[in-house]
Amino acid sequence: MSQLCVPHSLSPFSSRLHKLPFRFNTPRFSLPSFSIRAMTSHIVGYPRMGAKRELKFALESFWEGKSSTVDLKQVAADLRASIWKQMAEVGIKFIPSNTFSYYDHVLDTTAMLGAVPPRYGWNGGEIGFDVYFSMARGNASVPAMEMTKWFDTNYHYIVPELGPDVKFSYASHKAVEEYKEAKALGIDTVPVLLGPLSYILLSKPAKGVDKSFSLLSLTEKIVPVYKEVVAELKAAGATWIQIDEPILVMDLEALQLQTFTNAYSELASSFSGLNVLIETYFADVPVQTYKALTSLKSVAGFGFDLVRGTRTLNLLKSGFPPDKYLFAGVVDGRNIWADDLAASLCILEVLESIVGKEKVVVSTSCSLLHTAVDLVNETKLDKEIKSWLAFAAQKVVEVNALAKALVGKKDQAFFASNATSHASRRSSPRVRNAFVRKAVAALKDSDHRRATSVTARLVAQQKKLNLPILPTTTIGSFPQTGELRKVRREYKSKKISEFDYVNAMKEEISKVVKLQEELGIDVLVHGEPERNDMVEYFGEQLSGFAFTVNGWVQSYGSRCVKPPIIYGDVSRPRAMTVFWSSTAQSMTRRPMKGMLTGPVTILNWSFVRNDQERHETCYQIALAIKDEVEDLERAGISVIQIDEAALREGLPLRKSEQPFYLEWAVQSFQITNCGVKDTTQIHTHMCYSNFNDIINSIISMGADVITIENSRSDEKLLSVFQEGVKYEAGIGPGVYDIHSPRIPSTEEIADRINKMLAVLDSKVLWVNPDCGLKTRKYSEVEPALRNMVAAAKLIRTKLASGN
Repeated sequence: MSQLCVPHSLSPFSSRLHKLPFRFNTPRFSLPSFSIRAMTSHIVGYPRMGAKRELKFALESFWEGKSSTVDLKQVAADLRASIWKQMAEVGIKFIPSNTFSYYDHVLDTTAMLGAVPPRYGWNGGEIGFDVYFSMARGNASVPAMEMTKWFDTNYHYIVPELGPDVKFSYASHKAVEEYKEAKALGIDTVPVLLGPLSYILLSKPAKGVDKSFSLLSLTEKIVPVYKEVVAELKAAGATWIQIDEPILVMDLEALQLQTFTNAYSELASSFSGLNVLIETYFADVPVQTYKALTSLKSVAGFGFDLVRGTRTLNLLKSGFPPDKYLFAGVVDGRNIWADDLAASLCILEVLESIVGKEKVVVSTSCSLLHTAVDLVNETKLDKEIKSWLAFAAQKVVEVNALAKALVGKKDQAFFASNATSHASRRSSPRVRNAFVRKAVAALKDSDHRRATSVTARLVAQQKKLNLPILPTTTIGSFPQTGELRKVRREYKSKKISEFDYVNAMKEEISKVVKLQEELGIDVLVHGEPERNDMVEYFGEQLSGFAFTVNGWVQSYGSRCVKPPIIYGDVSRPRAMTVFWSSTAQSMTRRPMKGMLTGPVTILNWSFVRNDQERHETCYQIALAIKDEVEDLERAGISVIQIDEAALREGLPLRKSEQPFYLEWAVQSFQITNCGVKDTTQIHTHMCYSNFNDIINSIISMGADVITIENSRSDEKLLSVFQEGVKYEAGIGPGVYDIHSPRIPSTEEIADRINKMLAVLDSKVLWVNPDCGLKTRKYSEVEPALRNMVAAAKLIRTKLASGN
């Protein structure tokens, strides 16, 4: 390697390279006792749903009783086989298995450990679909387990419920079965397990467990199960296993880190004769954690994220064990931009100078679960923009191309084509807009907070809206029926006229408005029949966005989203929602909410451009939403909801980086509504996440009313108010979980409201579901909302009588 490595495509997209220390005096290390072939490539994980969402449709058919267990298992087996064969044909050396899941990989680990909460009635034996899906989705008699975000992604995992009485046992042999399944196809895979420390620290205490109980104490109880799994994998012929420990990128306490070391010391004997890779991702690991991790003698390799792990290179330079392999995550597993191959190759060569030749394994930065599946299915995407992209299937090819280049087998044509696409993106006039950039620059000198206090605004709003105590509302969307989706598809494909489309949407809005009036809901929504997705819908009407047809990404279970691609500067050419909100308001005398998605959520739920800082893009989106808010107000809409469902999701994993994110995220929300009158009530909504640690930032957003997930997390949100946090704005902690088909009773909802009233003033409390109703059926929605309204009226009567 030369002392100075500068790729010909050096650009803002290659910012990782700017901080590279190009000269090293790091000594060469001797080769380890076992051998890997010179050209080595590795994939951390792969999407499960299929390029055309085959698993989604198979799951939903199964849940509806339209297909059998055999049918579902066949679809799953076909998907797994196609994925393994695809990677083998490309030339990937380390192909993962057990990254497939019927719902969630954390839930799979719960099944593997036999950690089933007692309410599901499991009595031992291999865990089947009945228990598995009951934990995930609930059933007629018991609620589902809690669901929350997987680190700082939009993927949701099922939170394990643990306590001192849990009897762990090896209850799901899925990892071994899938390894054998691949082996029968002639493909030797690397079975992947979620590591013991990550599993424990991603869990929560089961209901009723004393607060003094330490979940960490359970680590020693689950290690024996891991030993059984490892032994069975080894007996089946596995030579490598991958243990994911993403929790290692967090700021761990000394006891947590010691627990990690103890667990792997205990596992060391079972690793004998087996090569073990410990994989980390989503950030760099802290210095002390890095030292503890790389000191493990029984481990053959370590995987690091070199895309989001901005300090990883310096960590590696500080020392790397001479007998270990470095699995270098240089290809971004969380975005869809084509890798800058020249820049990545340069980084890999630098890494070789640190850890030694033939020690570097080219990898993705994390599982490709977080990106779209295959670009080949995007036949309608703009050709220029398409040339800038790489989905999961293309990233597999990029990884292997880099591995080949690293050993002197560079595909010159492939690298040249890649360089051309990067040059095209840098020079394209559609990427930058001088007017937008000037508007964002002007923000730095302005105060964008509303001038009046929230308490004064609420008084003015109540005079105008005249709402009852404990006002009821919903979060925005109503069920998206098959007929509704068909109308949207036909309009998009020009099979029906705009006139017919608008009339169909008006009919649906009228139906939703009448239903809400009949149910007795106080603040209405129009149901969003015209919207495909809460982010995509707005992106389609903003400049700087591109869209896919099959760019689906799993959010939870069978739920998939199709993130827009932000490729350039963002602006709003015209009003986006005013017509629909005004139409709905004309159908009722009750307040009608204008429904918008906030800038931080649009940012976090999109594939974001990587040629400028994220906060710059967010400010651009905020100014576009600000235009829409002010147009809604001028059109007579007095209640406007600006959803920031993903605010918590974007919080950096390292505490040192969190204040800056919260500063610009909160300011972005404030920008959207700083110009409205005191009488215009601004709502926001937040989804599944732990908000307690950022409650002060939520308060500083300045929303008049916030609705927030609460029921599926056992009212965890309420604890922050029990601890004395003062919240003067309106708040609606969700009273029932919409992600489950279960219908709560009036009494159950009333009980939840009473729990809220124990810590919140009745003057600020709102009654609403946890989230939008888009994914539910009317047969579930109508009785649930009827019970919700009845519960609110019941509590109002009791409050009025002084009971």
